[in-house]
Amino acid sequence: MSKLTNALLSSLFVAVVGFTQAPVALAASDCEAKAVSADGKPLAGAAKAASIKKCEGAAKSGPSDCEAKALSKDGKPLSGAAKAASIKKCEADASGKK
Repeated sequence: MSKLTNALLSSLFVAVVGFTQAPVALAASDCEAKAVSADGKPLAGAAKAASIKKCEGAAKSGPSDCEAKALSKDGKPLSGAAKAASIKKCEADASGKK
């Protein structure tokens, strides 16, 4: 019975460790897959590293709906300080702070 229990516990441990590391590996490979130039060719060297770093940073912070909502009254995208202020206000409203 002891061998059966040990085998069960060790396989459970291996499964838990495998599942906890899968999302990290998936995110890294996803960013590598997205590291392509405008003409669809894979990037290499510093350009690839920069693309992957940017992708991983975006994945950690998540998409921002506030950037999409940063529009002027006539529907044109804001820029500069106006855009920053709009995003800051939107994020504060989203988190419940006023």
